[in-house]
Amino acid sequence: MLEVNQRSYRLPTSPTVVVCVDGCEPDYLAQSVATGHMPWLERTLAEGEGLIADCVVPSFTNPNNLSIVTGAPPSVHGICGNYLFDTASGTEVMMNDPKWLRAPTLLAALADAGKSVAVVTAKDKLRRLLGHGMKGICFSAEKSDEATAEENGIADVPAMVGMPVPSVYSAALSEFVFAAGVKLMEQRRPDVMYLSTTDYVQHKHAPGTEGANAFDAMMDSYLSRLHEMGCVIALTADHGMNAKVALDGRPDVIYLQDWCDAQLGPGAARVILPITDPYVVHHGALGSFATIYLPAGVEPRTVVGALQANPRMEAVLTREEAARRFELPADRIGDIVCVSGRFTVIGTSASRHDLSGLDAPLRSHGGISEQRVPLILNRKLPGLDTSRRLRNFDAFDLALNHAQ
Repeated sequence: MLEVNQRSYRLPTSPTVVVCVDGCEPDYLAQSVATGHMPWLERTLAEGEGLIADCVVPSFTNPNNLSIVTGAPPSVHGICGNYLFDTASGTEVMMNDPKWLRAPTLLAALADAGKSVAVVTAKDKLRRLLGHGMKGICFSAEKSDEATAEENGIADVPAMVGMPVPSVYSAALSEFVFAAGVKLMEQRRPDVMYLSTTDYVQHKHAPGTEGANAFDAMMDSYLSRLHEMGCVIALTADHGMNAKVALDGRPDVIYLQDWCDAQLGPGAARVILPITDPYVVHHGALGSFATIYLPAGVEPRTVVGALQANPRMEAVLTREEAARRFELPADRIGDIVCVSGRFTVIGTSASRHDLSGLDAPLRSHGGISEQRVPLILNRKLPGLDTSRRLRNFDAFDLALNHAQ
């Protein structure tokens, strides 16, 4: 048994693959199964386990991927967004450096226990966090042509996969992840593999549409091949996805920095959008979660009360309330946390968001409304207590402790 972040895990007896499908609202799978696009998943739902779980809020990529590989919420591992305000330096920074990680990963612990481990992620922003302290293979599809044996545990990845390096803004980036996973299982048969995709397709295509169904059919074919090789597969998501538009089809945005400037004075407060990363074309850095750092002397409760009056906000909480409710590190969030409703996103100032790259109605995530995600195992889980609150970061627990 391994003990990692106060949880116990059995070592795998079969090759074990945990898949995080970025932005996989459960309805994507339901629509694709219903229309015959996912025959493997349809069989798996009958012969294995098809569960629904809660992801971490903010429902963004980095906090949830790190929760899945640590088996713990952000209050333990420290990664509370893609982006944060570093109060020590007074600067806004990406949270893609392992220095922000406060807990070990299960992946590193499995490697230390003598198991062969492979990690393939779509975007390079996650690679260093997921692979921190881990001996084994770890590379991103985005920079797969730069992978070396010394840095990544493998070289010549595009040649192995048989695909060129895809564009970051394409469905092919996720397909590269799955294709690489199948090749690694065929050629090296790692004991444990973690695959993490990108949500480019989900940002652009609603469940049941041609683009979404084509993506799911592609994914289904690769998962079927992993299943045929005898792998235990646990499939979950980092977050769901919803349309974020008003009745006219335009993005429904609360520009929170503009609101703060009008109420408290220009530049007095600082609004941070933790969805921010280098890949903003498909969402314009607009998500449903934001934090506010207030100037000295401003009572948070006063601002909370004013923002709660906005019906497009689902929750407005003080730092302490948000840390407790969402299991977040209190020292890495603002004085106030704002979560907008299902159809609404939060921006900073209207002048700071370039939405010219949006060629489809805005779809995004980050809020409570994107918290429900699939948690699917290709094995029955006898004795599992399904009355407990299941989380996406239970994926390794179910795969290693119940499905082997």
